[in-house]
Amino acid sequence: MRFWTKIFRENHLLRDTTFEDTGTDSRTLKVFRALEESCRALDLPVPIWLKNNVKDFQRVAKTRFRQDSFIESIDFDYLEFQVIEEDKDAGFL
Repeated sequence: MRFWTKIFRENHLLRDTTFEDTGTDSRTLKVFRALEESCRALDLPVPIWLKNNVKDFQRVAKTRFRQDSFIESIDFDYLEFQVIEEDKDAGFL
């Protein structure tokens, strides 16, 4: 699976990173790991998955984490996290 994580402020892309997980873990574990590794690469705290994030991600394999998902204050509007390439046999989060 491949993931794309982007940071936006005022609808402008500030920074982004991609992460690929070719392991045999479940889709859910890959998603959580990808978010953690992407945040590490971008030097950001890992956001908390709220109900709306889970619903969005289950529906379209993409979600936006805003200030309410972070414990610390953030200097951007939102962090967008999405799947850009799915495993052939993946289940759903």
